[in-house]
Amino acid sequence: MGVYIIAEAGVNHNGSFALACKLVDAAKTAGANGIKFQTFKAENLASHNAKKAEYQKGATGEGSQVEMLKKLELTYKEFIALKAYCDKVGICFLSTPFDFDSIEFLNTIDMPFWKIPSGEVTNYPYLLALARTEKPVVMSTGMCEISEIEAAINILHENGTKEIKLLHCNTEYPTPFCDVNLKAIQTMKEIFHLEVGYSDHTKGIEVPIAAVAMGATVIEKHFTLDREMEGPDHRASLEPDELAAMVRAIRNIELAIGTGEKKPSESEKKNMVIARKSIIASKNIKKGEVFTEDNLTTKRPGNGISPMKWHKVLGTKAVRDFNEDEMIEL
Repeated sequence: MGVYIIAEAGVNHNGSFALACKLVDAAKTAGANGIKFQTFKAENLASHNAKKAEYQKGATGEGSQVEMLKKLELTYKEFIALKAYCDKVGICFLSTPFDFDSIEFLNTIDMPFWKIPSGEVTNYPYLLALARTEKPVVMSTGMCEISEIEAAINILHENGTKEIKLLHCNTEYPTPFCDVNLKAIQTMKEIFHLEVGYSDHTKGIEVPIAAVAMGATVIEKHFTLDREMEGPDHRASLEPDELAAMVRAIRNIELAIGTGEKKPSESEKKNMVIARKSIIASKNIKKGEVFTEDNLTTKRPGNGISPMKWHKVLGTKAVRDFNEDEMIEL
């Protein structure tokens, strides 16, 4: 399978089941492989003392995380209906659990893998709970040192997780281009010998496309129906037409990456005769006359003697008369 594209709806449904379904439709239309939500109970996720991030304050004003998150919850019953709607539409349902109750609930829903967010990489009890389900894991690594990623991988592997994919990530919304550091994708591949993808929080679609060119096998990108909507993540998200453009570009880049074998492609072979050159008479040459640099040149088309045989032709004698611009024969 090619690059797995996750359309990250997250909490951009603003707590509305109807809006969540519209996000499913948009992700399917855009061509994403899966759509991912976030499952949590606000009071299990954050303490009443937890403050908002600066980007969250900018989007939703002052107040606590719990107050903000409470408005963004969907019920477990709604998630069951949302999973059924994804199945009907034909797109993979995914959701990241942010607390232990949500892990237990989501484990009853058929999802192909767990998506671990960057903030949970250092949460031992959380990793242990996911590992014990023995389900594959895709883990974002924003804010992480290599040693922290290694520790999380070990916890997962030692407690039941058999398959892990990593996502390079920067947990700033939006991420400045100077902080993206796409070369970390290759670094993580070399260190961990695992598939590595990329979870993107930059503005626009350029960086995830570049990540695919650098070998990312999974791409995750936030999207919304409208960036002007109220909510913490809308401003750093793509709108549906942009998501579709990103998916198209990634599919084109997948084709363009190719096999790595350097040889003429089938499509260009027909141009070889047109673009290459042959050894040509630069003036009239009589039979028996010696070929020299004075009476030979190279010109198109390329269906005669290759100019790479130049020194083999020089010094030989013409087997017949040649007119100017005529291809040489030996």
